[in-house]
Amino acid sequence: MSDVQIEVVSGPLDGATADDVRLLAGRAAQEDGTAPLSEQPLLWLQDDEARVSHVLARREDALVGYAQLDLSLTATARGELVVDPAHRRHGAGTALLDAARSLAHAVPDRVLHVWSHGDLPAARAFADAAGMPAVRELWQMRLEQDDTPRDVPLPAGVTMRTFVPGQDEEAWRRVNSRAFAYHPEQGRMTKADLRARESEDWFDPDGFLLVERDGQLLGSVWTKVHAAGEHGPAPVGEIYVVGVDPDAQGLGLGRALTAAGLDHLAARGLRTVILYTGAENEVAIRTYRRAGFAHASSDVMFGSDTRRSPIGATMAS
Repeated sequence: MSDVQIEVVSGPLDGATADDVRLLAGRAAQEDGTAPLSEQPLLWLQDDEARVSHVLARREDALVGYAQLDLSLTATARGELVVDPAHRRHGAGTALLDAARSLAHAVPDRVLHVWSHGDLPAARAFADAAGMPAVRELWQMRLEQDDTPRDVPLPAGVTMRTFVPGQDEEAWRRVNSRAFAYHPEQGRMTKADLRARESEDWFDPDGFLLVERDGQLLGSVWTKVHAAGEHGPAPVGEIYVVGVDPDAQGLGLGRALTAAGLDHLAARGLRTVILYTGAENEVAIRTYRRAGFAHASSDVMFGSDTRRSPIGATMAS
């Protein structure tokens, strides 16, 4: 019998509770070798504009588990869940999942999807016992590079420059939403989401490169640097987002932008580079393999239905 108490919070968490969630996630990451919560849920912990519910599992007033549910869509509720390693297999995960299901099903016919980062066997077993098959897979791909410039040329009339904070946000969001119109997360990035990332310590406009023709934004590559310890003992670079306006497809901009991002990271001394893309996105995977990337690990989404979305993106850890 579980003695877990569940609390559901709508709206931002207070500072102390948010810190408890981060510490809990850190303990789980140390135990499992992979972060249990991705970037967006962590940014939403104290975001008063985020349309999420926070599910807190406590035992004797101690936080032993946490789930966050994105309730902004009517067809699907997407969540992430973590249980303290010292309190696993004692009902906290089941209690969190039951609460998440209740929240999701408050809208008729809405289904629940839950991410598992790292595709851990224990998470597979938990999802199987809960009757939730895998409905989506996100690959992390990894590259070991040297400092040889790739220097892939841009098409005639296309120029590249760095992102200017306070100037380029709306143009970038417009192109990003067009480039990722099919994507349930990246294509819905709001002003608040973008501002939150610009406020992060890792944000560097010099690593955020835009391509234009006649003053019209055509696409971008956004890079990120992970501190030592996040993805290994040394800092690791990331091709965070590559997006090209659909009207500019076929010009070779995706390849040129990826190369420019890799050159920027190499110039900063980053030899290991990662990116994320949908496992079903064969075109993107072929492109990244030609650039030297190889499959390193997977995140898996489990759901109560078996519908698969045509998701494929280079996006955000």
